[in-house]
Amino acid sequence: MLKRLTTLATIVLCLAGCASVERVGAAGDVHALMMAIRDGDQAGFDAHVDRVALQLQIEGFLVERTRSAKLDDPIKGLAVALAGRVAKAASDTLLRPKTFRAAAEYYGYTPGQPVPGQLAIAGSLKPLDDGRVCVTRQKNGACLLTFAREAGAWKLVHFDGDPSELKLW
Repeated sequence: MLKRLTTLATIVLCLAGCASVERVGAAGDVHALMMAIRDGDQAGFDAHVDRVALQLQIEGFLVERTRSAKLDDPIKGLAVALAGRVAKAASDTLLRPKTFRAAAEYYGYTPGQPVPGQLAIAGSLKPLDDGRVCVTRQKNGACLLTFAREAGAWKLVHFDGDPSELKLW
């Protein structure tokens, strides 16, 4: 009876700390993405990435850069109009495991090395106000990768780091 009460109390405490449960749940999918990146597994990578969300991020970046560029208005207008198509082409090229390898290596996902456990990954996740979680560089630090729960899985929806941190070639 005492064992059942202890188990029940543990479950209640875990559910009360919903953010912790959320982080532990997300950690499994973050781990799967990091393993896919480390191993160059495109199918595993695609299963944990929201390509549409990342393509929209690229498009937003292109539009922002175009609007702030010193260009004639007609050229700016054309560039903004083409941003969606350029973002699609860029996402087809950029959204692959190799591009995110530096991020995975930062978190210890390097070939031949032991990989971090789910609880270690959960410790580097920060719950966000909108229900998403992000992977931080240090506890409560700035986000590097942001994940959202979609169709029962946590998927990468935003790269929060500096674009120079991505391996483009």
